[in-house]
Amino acid sequence: MSETAKNELRDYTTADARMVLMSCIAVIIGGAGAVLSWALLRLIFLATNLFYFHRVSAQFADPAFSHLGWRVLFLPVIGGLLVGLIARYGSDRIRGHGMPEAIEAVLMRGARISPKITVIKPVATAIAIGSGGPFGAEGPIIMTGGAAGSLLAQLMKVSDAERSTLLVAGAAAGMAATFLAPLSAILLAVELLLFEWRPRSLVPVAVASVTAAALRRLLLGSNPVFPMSATTAAIPDSAMLGAVFAGLLAGLLALLLTRGVHFFEEMFEKLPIHWMWWPAIGGVLIGLGGWVYPPALGVGYATIQRMLNGDTAWTLVFGVLIVKSLIWTSSLGSGTSGGILAPQLMIGGGLGVALAHVLPGISPGAWPLICMAAVLAGSIGTPLTASVLAVELTHNSGLLLPLLLASVTSYGMDVLLQHRSILTERLSRRGYHLSREYGVDPLETVTAREVMHTSVFALPADATRKAAADWLKKMNQRGNEAWSHWQRLFPLVDATGRLNGVLTRGQMILAAEASDKNAPLLQDGITTPAVIGQLETLRSVAEKMAALKIWSFPVEEQGRLVGILNIEDLLEPRGKASLRDKERQRVLTLRWPFGRQQGMEPSVDALVDRAFDSAERARMLRQKAGRAD
Repeated sequence: MSETAKNELRDYTTADARMVLMSCIAVIIGGAGAVLSWALLRLIFLATNLFYFHRVSAQFADPAFSHLGWRVLFLPVIGGLLVGLIARYGSDRIRGHGMPEAIEAVLMRGARISPKITVIKPVATAIAIGSGGPFGAEGPIIMTGGAAGSLLAQLMKVSDAERSTLLVAGAAAGMAATFLAPLSAILLAVELLLFEWRPRSLVPVAVASVTAAALRRLLLGSNPVFPMSATTAAIPDSAMLGAVFAGLLAGLLALLLTRGVHFFEEMFEKLPIHWMWWPAIGGVLIGLGGWVYPPALGVGYATIQRMLNGDTAWTLVFGVLIVKSLIWTSSLGSGTSGGILAPQLMIGGGLGVALAHVLPGISPGAWPLICMAAVLAGSIGTPLTASVLAVELTHNSGLLLPLLLASVTSYGMDVLLQHRSILTERLSRRGYHLSREYGVDPLETVTAREVMHTSVFALPADATRKAAADWLKKMNQRGNEAWSHWQRLFPLVDATGRLNGVLTRGQMILAAEASDKNAPLLQDGITTPAVIGQLETLRSVAEKMAALKIWSFPVEEQGRLVGILNIEDLLEPRGKASLRDKERQRVLTLRWPFGRQQGMEPSVDALVDRAFDSAERARMLRQKAGRAD
C-alpha cells in the first residue's frame, strides 16, 4: 500500500476548507437569528397588547389577564381570518408550525425558501399567537431563521449541501436565541433537520447556535427562560421507576396529540370551503376554550412557570390536559401559523402535575419538567433534544437522569406505535418518504480491493483482432453459461502489467467480426479508460459510476492492473449489512457444568451431521451475502 493511497482514506471525507468559510458565514446567520427571535417575540407581545389590552406596547402580555370577558370569543376568529388572508394572498408556506416546511426545504427543494417567507411568516405568527392562538413562537422562529439562512446562501455561489447547512444554521440559531438553549438547538438540528452527522454541517450549525445564544444574552438577558429551584438531593430508585411510568404515559399522550392534529386536519380538509377560512373556524374553538380556561390562550409561559414552581392544583391539570390540548390540536389542524414546542411543554407539564400527586417526591416542579421533556420526545422523536432542552430552560441539571429515562421511554414507545411523527406526517401526505434512521453507509467502509475480481481475462497490449475472434468462437462454443460470466470489460496490458486500454464486451464482438484480423485490437477499444484505485471506497466508486455512466472499472495500484470492479459488486456490502441486521445466531453455548461430562461424548454420526450442517449454513450465508458458494 503506497503512502499516497493511505492518505486518501480519512475519517471525515467531506471536511475541507469550505467548512471554515461556512462557519464564518454562520456567525452572521447566528447574529441574524438572534435579532429575528427578539423581533418576533416583540411582535407577538405587540399583537397581544393590541388584541387583548387595546394598547400599543411591545412588553410582555398574557391573554389570561385580560378583562374582556365574553368578547375574547371573537378575537381568535379575527386573528384566524387575518392569517388565512395572508396565507392565500402572500404564501401558503406560512401555514403550519414551520418545522415540516424546513425539513421539506432541506430535502426536496435544495434549501431554497422564498425571501418573502422571512417577512410574512413572523407577521402571521404574531397575529395568530397575539389573538390568542395556543402556540409557541419557536417553530415560526425556526422557519424564519432558516429562511434567513437560505436567503443569504441563495445570494452566494454554494452547493445544495452548503445551502442546506446554512438554512439549518439559521433555524438552530432561532431556537437557540428563543430558549437560550444552544446545545438543544444543535441536537435538534442533528436529530431532525440535517439528516446527516458530518463536520461540514455540524460545525457551522454549532457556530451559529452559540453566536445566537451569546447575542440573545444581550437582547433578552441571561436568566433561564423558566427559573426553577435546583434539585440537589440524590434521585431515589423509586423515582427512577416512576420516570419509566411517566415516560410511558407521556408517550401515550404524545401519540394522542399527534393523532388529534391529524384528525382535525382531515376534518378541515373535508369542509366544502376554501382553506383560507379554516383558521377562522379554528379560532371559534380557541375562543370557546379561552373563555372556559383563559390560561390556555397564547404561548402559556406563565402557566409553565406555575407548574415548575410546584403548583399542583387540579384545575391546572384539567384546564391544560383538556382545554389546551383540544384548542391546540384543532387550531393547528386548521392550518394556522404557530409553533408546537411550547404547547407540548405545557401539556406535558399538565400530565406531570397530575402524576406529582401519586409518584415519589423529588423536588417541586420535578415531575412536570420530566413529563414536558417526555411528551416532546415522543411527539417529535428527539429524546436527546428534549432532555437537554429541559435542563437548559431551567438550569436544573439535577434531574438529568430521570429526564433522559422518561424521554427515551416515551420515544421508544412512540416509534413502535406510530409510523410517522407530528413533523413528518404532513410531508408523507404530500407524497414524500423520509427515513430518520441514520447509520454509516456500508459503501463508506468497504474499499474496492475487498470486492474486486482478481481472476481477470486480460489480453496483451499488442493483441490483434484475431485474439478477439478466438475469444468469440470459444464463447459461442460454451453457450449461455459463458455469456453469463461476470466479466464484461477486457483490459489490454503490457508485459509489466500496466494498463494500455480496455474493450467492452460489445467492442470485443465488433472487433471479432471485423474483416481485418491483423489490425491492433487496441484501436477498437478505449485507450484512456477511467480507472479506480484499490483503496477507494465503494461510495466513491458509486459516485464515479453515476457521474460517468460506466458500470465497470479497471482497478489499478501504482499503475498496474490488479482487478476489475462491476456495479454488481457494490451490492455485496449491502447484502452483508442486511445479514448483520436480520441474521440471528448464537455465538457461545454454555455447557453444564461448563465442561464435558462422562458418558456425554458425541457419536460419530452426530459429528458428521454437525460438520455437514455447518458447511450448509456457511454456504447459505455466502449466498445471502451475494457470493454464491
